[in-house]
Amino acid sequence: MRILQKRTLQRALGTAVLAVSMMGQAWAADGKLIATAGLTQVEGSGGGGIVPWATISGYDSRDQISAGATVTRVDVSDFRLSMLGASLSLYDKVELSIAQQRFEIKGAGVDIKQNIVGLKYRLYGDVVYDTWPQVSVGLQHKKLEDGDVAGAVGAKNNSSGTDFYVAATKVHLGAIAGYNAVWNLTARATKANEMGILGFGGVENNDYQVMLEASAGILFSRHLAVGLEYRQKPDNLGLGEDDWMDYFISYIPSKDFNLTLAWAKLGTIAGAPGQDGLYLSLNGQLW
Repeated sequence: MRILQKRTLQRALGTAVLAVSMMGQAWAADGKLIATAGLTQVEGSGGGGIVPWATISGYDSRDQISAGATVTRVDVSDFRLSMLGASLSLYDKVELSIAQQRFEIKGAGVDIKQNIVGLKYRLYGDVVYDTWPQVSVGLQHKKLEDGDVAGAVGAKNNSSGTDFYVAATKVHLGAIAGYNAVWNLTARATKANEMGILGFGGVENNDYQVMLEASAGILFSRHLAVGLEYRQKPDNLGLGEDDWMDYFISYIPSKDFNLTLAWAKLGTIAGAPGQDGLYLSLNGQLW
């Protein structure tokens, strides 16, 4: 009887060890080449700095799960934007993200908070290995904690709104003087004013409009990338809302951590022109 019990215990322990081993493999985030997971953009989705890409955040392969966190600060002439976010990537197929933005009007004692929940689904392709780009669809649902400022400037909806987008991303190995190159093109259907910080829709327009966004960069090594981004924006409020641009440099020492520094050119915000300044983002993989 004792021999039988011992064998039963050994089998149970063996099964438990195998289960833990399989779980470890499933949760490990090491399935992609370094830098090919992209960064985290200012609304919490995987991508560049201001543009969501088709890439799924994290380094999970198609049989793994990963999670990450990010903190971002954009400091321009009259305003400051802070963002805290986290994301969960499932089998290199689905991305779930949450973020909170805090928009400060310098010297006025005004803070506007916006919460964002994102969902992205990879439809087709692999950003590196396929001939055609990787293509994903996504949404970002945005909710203002306090919509008084949005209402005061004429937003039709000062509470919540949802952006929908489709993105295509491709990495070309050795494409420019032997260096890898990456590009992304995103089409976004939106009503958001300044990403939703100033509400949704307005006196000039209250319908969804399709805005184009793009990114391009060169990877000078496995750990260093430079590039630029462009984001078209609607002017629903009649305040001269400008398109955005940034020029970025990203340092990616490992799959666990990356740092992005950019010069952001945001133009006119809420009628205040010349809103240019620094963008800094830190991203880390939790597993």
